[in-house]
This record gives sequence, structure tokens and C-alpha cells, in this order.
Amino acid sequence: MNHLKISLVNCYGIGKLDHSFDFTVSNSYLIYSPNGTMKSSLARTFRDIAKNEKKTSPSDRIYDYRETEYDILVDGQPINPESILVIDAEDESYDTSSRITSFIASKELKQQYDDIYSDLDSHKVEFIKKLKNVSQSTDCESEFTNTYSTENPNFFESLGSLIELLESTIPKFSFKYNDIFDKKGNVKKFLDKNQPILDQYLTSYQELLSESKLFKRSENSFGTYQANEIIRSTKDNSFFEAGHKFLLEGNISIESVDSMKALLESEISKIVSDQKLKETFDKVDKAIGANVELRAFKRVIEKDNLLLLELANYEAFRKKVWLSYISELKVEAVKLSMFYSEKKKNLERIIKEAKKEVDTWMSIISKFNTRFYVPFEIRLTNQEDIILKKETANLEFRYHETNEDPVVQNKNDLLNILSKGEQRAYYILQLLFDIEARKRNGSNLLIFDDIADSFDYKNKYAIIEYIKDLHDSSSFKTILLTHNFDFYRTVSSRLNLGEAVYMTSKNEQREITLNRGQYRNNVFKYYIANLDKPKVFISLISFVRNIVEYSRGDNNDYFLKLTDCLHLRDQSESTNASSIFDVYKVILPSCNSKTIDFGDKNIISMIIETAEGIIAEEPINEILLENKIVLSIAVRLTAERFLIDKLPSFDLGTISSNQTRALFEEYSKYHQGNEIAILDKVNLMTPENIHMNAFMYEPLIDMSVHHLISLYQEVKTLS
Repeated sequence: MNHLKISLVNCYGIGKLDHSFDFTVSNSYLIYSPNGTMKSSLARTFRDIAKNEKKTSPSDRIYDYRETEYDILVDGQPINPESILVIDAEDESYDTSSRITSFIASKELKQQYDDIYSDLDSHKVEFIKKLKNVSQSTDCESEFTNTYSTENPNFFESLGSLIELLESTIPKFSFKYNDIFDKKGNVKKFLDKNQPILDQYLTSYQELLSESKLFKRSENSFGTYQANEIIRSTKDNSFFEAGHKFLLEGNISIESVDSMKALLESEISKIVSDQKLKETFDKVDKAIGANVELRAFKRVIEKDNLLLLELANYEAFRKKVWLSYISELKVEAVKLSMFYSEKKKNLERIIKEAKKEVDTWMSIISKFNTRFYVPFEIRLTNQEDIILKKETANLEFRYHETNEDPVVQNKNDLLNILSKGEQRAYYILQLLFDIEARKRNGSNLLIFDDIADSFDYKNKYAIIEYIKDLHDSSSFKTILLTHNFDFYRTVSSRLNLGEAVYMTSKNEQREITLNRGQYRNNVFKYYIANLDKPKVFISLISFVRNIVEYSRGDNNDYFLKLTDCLHLRDQSESTNASSIFDVYKVILPSCNSKTIDFGDKNIISMIIETAEGIIAEEPINEILLENKIVLSIAVRLTAERFLIDKLPSFDLGTISSNQTRALFEEYSKYHQGNEIAILDKVNLMTPENIHMNAFMYEPLIDMSVHHLISLYQEVKTLS
């Protein structure tokens, strides 16, 4: 993006604007725009173009009959709407959490990652359907994954950890998963509450094992499961038909599957029908029956009461049950696990590359915490794997005050306790993420709309520092819009923008002109150097008067002489420019080398004459301060002349300060009507405007010269 050409007609408040920006000269352009000139209209136009939606296209929303045109070209081609980002710190519609993940991984890496997981997910969905049919669980995937969450929170990793176990003999369970492992945890609560009865049942069972001909209790007990596995392995009788047999303890010979089954059934019957064990089970059964939420669990236990032995270790049994279900889908499980293993190599490569970008991610948060003065610190709480996973990153806000421990707040609670300026700082965070996300998109156009408004000075300078970072980046071209004069001067200096600074003006046809930016440095040097020009000479009156007031007091002769130029007093009509110049040379020694060719002119007449000359200029320079200062002084003097004529008996000597207002108040005691409205505007508009000092001339820059001309002409009609 080297050249940007903007052509707008009837776009909101802009009647017409044609301008080209040469970004080969500067990466950034600064535009100072007085209120109501074009700043918000231009930002809104760019925002609409960025949305690229017909319903939000630029227009004149008040006079909808006006035909709108907007043509924005980049190097001769229509601008790409996606390359535009309009930044307004007042826009609270941003949701940081939804934007933060957009830049964490590059577009290419993210696409590769999403493609792999899309492929994996489609295979997983098919497997989950089958697993759900086997387990009959209500939420198969999450229940399976949560079972192994401490070891492997990832579904594929959890499944892979079970593949080797499928080679061994696995017990089969036919009950519905949620009949024992219910969502509300009622079964677990019951087991914990009735642990003594369950322990008694287990003890009785183990005692019976020790007395059995078939089962044995030892470090590795031989129980019903082991016996059933022998039956399963020999059910085709080929073992026995080959002449083999089992010789059990007590010289019991087993020579067929049927003999083994008969013995097993007999031994199990003895154990299950044992009176002591039955009595213990009845206690368990009775306790279960007292809880209506355990009906399904009761049916399962009554069908196979030996399951109580497994439930002695609830979580271990849960894993055994899932292994049982998975074993019924062994072929599918192995196939899916192998498919994941093939994809995993690429995933690991992608994640390794993406994790490098965490440094950028953390750098933004660190930059915010370091630069901005707010009573909270931001932390990223789930750094691991958020780079590519689907979930959004979590930001933690730690509110802190001096000598108090930090308190973690959620976003909404935090915003409720922050000041307006601190809230603005919070919203700046999402701007940092948005802007960072665009670095990979090639060249971007950033439009800053009074980004520093509502900030205190410390945070205003933090924003300027960040803007300088963007100015130095090759990824961004920036247009900064502001009506904050301090921001205008500071940015111009910090970014060393040279000629890339404008001040806007608007004529009666609402045509916008971008003029060369002025008043960025010491404005008073220019005035002292050019005091031989009548406009500048007059503008210096109030400035020098202020210096005299601060250094010599307001009773000093010099102060009184200069006051005679700003108010109609006894000596005003006899004061010429030469006597004022003599004061300048005393107060400002650098003036001694200067000369003027209008020394004989009466200063009051000279002010009025110069004001008339400004009005006659075609076209008038809307930016020049001296135009506005001269007009403001002329407005006040003309108003006072009218008031003094209307108050012939009023003693001016009784006025100690603010002569214009004192005359107005006296006049308003006896008069009403249009004159009062005009004179009231004089009091409102001119007091600050004639004081040309370091603190007071900003209002003049923001004021339209046409407003002052209009007021001057209204005041003239009073005479």
C-alpha cells in the first residue's frame, strides 16, 4: 500500500472530499479536525466500507435525497475491505474474549490443524455411535474422556492407552453404563455412605473363597472371573478331546467343559447362597431400596450381586467397564487409534510451530500491563494448547490496590468498578489483539478515531507509544483523526511526521480541505518573528499583556496601555501602534531588531481595519490563528462601542475587571430583545479567544473563522 486516494461525496457530514495520501513519504498521517468538520464522518465511512455490506453503505442519513459517492483506491485499485480497521476506543461492542484467538496461530497453521481435526472428528463420530450402542450411556464421549481425564484429557490419547490392554482377557459387563455410573453421582454417594456394609460383604466373600474347592483367596485370587475365562477358552472341548484334563486341589479331575461348568455353578451357588453372605447382601439391598433414585442400580445388583465386589473401588471399576465396552469394538478401536497416530505426527509439528507464537501473545499482555496505568493486571490462565484448540483463551483480571492482596474479577464485575478512563484502557486491549492479528494479512489501513479521548495523561502517552510502534512497522499504514490539540501536537512530535500532518477546514458547501498542519511547535516564535504584519502585531497584544501581568502586575503602565487596545477606555482612541511596539521591545527584547511601517496608526482603528480586510479575503484562510484573534478583538471592541453609546452616564472608572461583561450587565437592566442575544454571544465566544497564551489558544483552533465573521457582522448591525 503505497498510495491511497479518497474521493467522497455526501458521506454523512462530508459534502465532498478528494485527497491522496503518499505512504512512501510516511507510514502515518495525522489529521486535526475541529468538532463538526469531518472526523467522525470519515471514520464512519471507512467503517461501513470495511463491513462490506449493502445495508451499511455510506450515505447522507439526514438528507437521503443526496446522491452518495465513495471511491477509495489503493495503488489504483479498489481497496480491499478486509484490510481496513477503524479503531474507536469509545466502541464498547468489542468482545475481547472472542477476538483473542484469531491471531494465535498463523492462517496456514490454523487451516492445517483444522483440516486434520475435521478428518479425525468424522472418524470419531462413527466410532462414538457404535460405542454408545454398546454402553447405552447418555453422553458417551464426555463420560469416556472424563474417566481418563487425569491421565489423558484427549479422547484419542485415552483410547490409544487402552489398545494394548485389548490383547488380554477382559471381563464383559452387560448393564447400562449410567445404571451404576449415573450423572448425579447418586450411586457413588450411596457406596461412600454404606462403606461398612460393603466391607462386611467383601470380607464374607473372601472367607468363602478360602473354603472353596475351586476358588482360592491369595495375593492373586482365583475367583469367578478366572474360572469363567477357563470355560470360555475351552468351550469347544478341543482341549479335552486331545486327552488333556484339569487336576484340581483335592484330586478333583475335570475332563470336559460340562464338568467345569457344573463345578463352577455349584461353587458359586454355595457362595451366593451362603446364609451369612445373603444376610449381608440383604442389608445392602435394603439400603439401596430406601433410595428411589437407585432403582436401576438395584436391578443390576440383584441380577449379579457379586458386582458389589467390583464396586469396592468405584473409579477403577469405571475404567474396567469402559475397557469392557471398548473390547467389543476392538477392530474399530484399533483402526481409529492407528489413524490418529498417523495424524499425530503432523499435529505435533503444527503445535510446535504454533507455540512459537505464544511469545507474541504474551508480549501483548505484558505490553498492556507495563504501559497502561490501571488498577488491574491481566493474566492468561490456560496457555497450554490454546493456540490451536477450539476453546477460547481465558483472561484473568487481578484487581489490586496499594497494600492489598489482588482480587480476581470477571470481566463484567471489573468494568463495573472501573472509571470511564480505565474502562477505555480495558477496551484498548482488544485493539492490541485485533491489530496483531492483522500483521499476517499483508498491508493494512488503520483509522484511529480520537483514540486518546477519555484517557488521563499517563494512559494517553501509553497509546501514543503504541501508535509509534505501529508507525515503525511495515505491516500498517495509519491515518490518525483527532480534535484533541494536545494529542495532535504530541503525536506529530513523537512520530516525527514532518509534512504528514493536516488541519481540516470546511466551506459553506461542506467541501473538506486538508491543509498543511500548523501550530505544532512553539507558536510564539512565529509571532515574534512576523510582528511587522498587522494581523500578527495585533495578535501579540494579549500575549505580551499576559507576560506583563505575570511579571510586573496588573497595575503596571505597560499592562494598562495594552488593556487600552482590548477595551475602549479613555486612552484607547489616542493609542497608536508605535507606542504598543515600544512596550513589545521592552518586554520582548528580540523585537528590538524589528521595524513596522504602521506605527502612526491608531491601534483601535487598525484592529477594525484589519478585521474588515480578513472578511474581504477570498478565499479566507480558516486555519490562521491571527485571523481569529483579530476578529475576536474586533467583535469585543465593536460591542463595547455600542454599549458605551447606549450608556452615556455610566462611569467606566467603576469597572475593575472584565469591562465587556460589566457593560453588558448594566445594559441588560434596561433593555431586552435581539441585542441582548447578540451581546450574550460576544461574552460567550470572545473572552478566551483574545488571550493568546500557551493555555488558551486551543479553543481558537477548534473554532470556525466563519462563526467569528458572522458574529462580527451581527455586532456591527447594533450600531
